[in-house]
Amino acid sequence: MATVTRVLSRIERASLAIAAGFTVAAGIARYGGWPSGVAFAAATIALASLAHIVSFATEQVGRRFGPAVTGVLQSTLGNLPELFIVVFALRAGETVVAQTSIIGSLFANALLVLGLVIVVGARQAGDGVMRFQRRLPNDTATLLLLTVFIIVLVGLSLGSHDPASTHVKTISAIAAVALLAVYLSWVIPYLRGDSAPAGPAEPAAAEVARAQLPLIAAVALLSVAGVASAFVSDWFVTALTPAMAGIGVSKAFAGLVVVAIAGNAVENVTGIVLAAKGNADLAVSVVKNSVAQIAAFLYPVLVLISLLLAHQLTFALAPVYIGALVLTALSVWQVTGDGEAVAFEGWALVATYVVLATVALYE
Repeated sequence: MATVTRVLSRIERASLAIAAGFTVAAGIARYGGWPSGVAFAAATIALASLAHIVSFATEQVGRRFGPAVTGVLQSTLGNLPELFIVVFALRAGETVVAQTSIIGSLFANALLVLGLVIVVGARQAGDGVMRFQRRLPNDTATLLLLTVFIIVLVGLSLGSHDPASTHVKTISAIAAVALLAVYLSWVIPYLRGDSAPAGPAEPAAAEVARAQLPLIAAVALLSVAGVASAFVSDWFVTALTPAMAGIGVSKAFAGLVVVAIAGNAVENVTGIVLAAKGNADLAVSVVKNSVAQIAAFLYPVLVLISLLLAHQLTFALAPVYIGALVLTALSVWQVTGDGEAVAFEGWALVATYVVLATVALYE
């Protein structure tokens, strides 16, 4: 046990050093006139390493609570880089990057990350079946389907050119408020019904539940990493367009894949690590809470924030992404709705994401 703690401590110290070093390098690259490719690479690594630090600090805070509180806290702070990226992209007039990065985050978490978590978790289980509580997957499916309903409705209106299609911004703003109200009506009772982890019959969960940092230190680390993420996100967006143009990648692919994966590095790392430790409920909670938050909290919040900017974000999407969202919501509900999953179902979700990313490459 002591050896594991020492190894984890060395890893986290190394992560802090990498985050600090690449954050400084990203700042120098941004204001020192470095080539866009180098600036983009430095900002990407800095953003991912800061996301890992946020993940670690959030887990330290969340270990004092149950999986519901931990998952919501992890997802909320883990989505901070994504929030900053979209705001700065809108401010820079990159509406395609802003919109595709939001839906890209949904795809990345609901397909790629969840699929990998299921693969790792199923292999960790003795009988090859990853088991978890059913409530969160079903609740997440409901929230995701509600968001998809709004997106499909707006898409049909625009496609048929009916009178409502001229009021997409107003409809999006009202829908954003409605989504936030539904999300709050779900998350408050969900958090109140949380229970502490780490029972004596669950050694893996007990292992995860041990906190290494004092609460004040964990909160301070979260604050510093969150502020740094805001700056790095600005530098990331600034370097994104010239870097992607230099290698011939479309803005749709940049937002849907590159920005989405970098902005959701927290869930990429944390969910898989927790699944590998055998803590299926917490692993699924982190990923599923992120999906719910992006769909029913982050997206509508950004729609409302964009009303204050020159470029607005709405629920109007290209038909190919509308169809992909519908199929994603149905796939996630089918795979996780029964509270268990096997490895091939995880690989199916990952394969779905790979095909989607390939389509985005040629958009």
